[in-house]
Amino acid sequence: MSLRFAANLSFLYQELPFLDRIAAAARDGFTGVEYVSPFDFPAADIRRRLDEHGVEQVLFNTALGDWAVGERGLGSLPGRQADFRDAVARALEYAGVLGNRRLHVMAGVLPAGADRAEYIDVFQENLAWAAPLAAAQDVTLLLEPINQRDMPGYFLSYQHQALALLQAVGAPNLAVQFDCYHCQIMEGDIATKLRIMRDQIGHVQIASVPGRNEPDGEELNYPFVFSTLEALAYDGWIGCEYRPRAGTSEGLGWLRAYRQLR
Repeated sequence: MSLRFAANLSFLYQELPFLDRIAAAARDGFTGVEYVSPFDFPAADIRRRLDEHGVEQVLFNTALGDWAVGERGLGSLPGRQADFRDAVARALEYAGVLGNRRLHVMAGVLPAGADRAEYIDVFQENLAWAAPLAAAQDVTLLLEPINQRDMPGYFLSYQHQALALLQAVGAPNLAVQFDCYHCQIMEGDIATKLRIMRDQIGHVQIASVPGRNEPDGEELNYPFVFSTLEALAYDGWIGCEYRPRAGTSEGLGWLRAYRQLR
């Protein structure tokens, strides 16, 4: 089998206006795109670009909250449940227009000294509320552990934390967004975790470690990671969420090499 790669337009093709990045990704052979947020643009405008270039909308996040004051999602924040529900409703509206079937629900930052158990309860309640609404649109909600170096204080940083939430909520359309970059920084043992968690993973993302550049070197052996995913018959998308060292297209030698071997 051949793995499917999606261009993350919040990281790649930064030299272009956002909507123009869809065409650039298609020219480079990407058949899917993902990004942090679509909400600065009308959903219909994005959909026209996707259709024009034959690209699938793969993933985006629900609202992040007030980024300027340090919010990194709303999912676990006590007192913000109404804002969370509004964010989910808006994300599902966009997902319906874009044909998007995966939403990353960001958890938020746990303040120093806060009661983690309270935040867990809020996140579980929010996910239990959101999951049936998403299921009605055939949408999977994803939980992504994010490393503490890039996002200090983030509520969810280890795979076992995400798995515990999946088990506690018990909704069939909840899954883990397995970011190899974040996992390597916090835990390592990528291939074994992929094997153990295969049935709980709904999306994969890649970048080199520690540079967060093209997946072609440094700590992680991505040819081995890719062969592991192939052996597991992973049929989801792999999001290319990395910072190109130079131009995006010029840095796609790793992808051309993968395709030449398949």
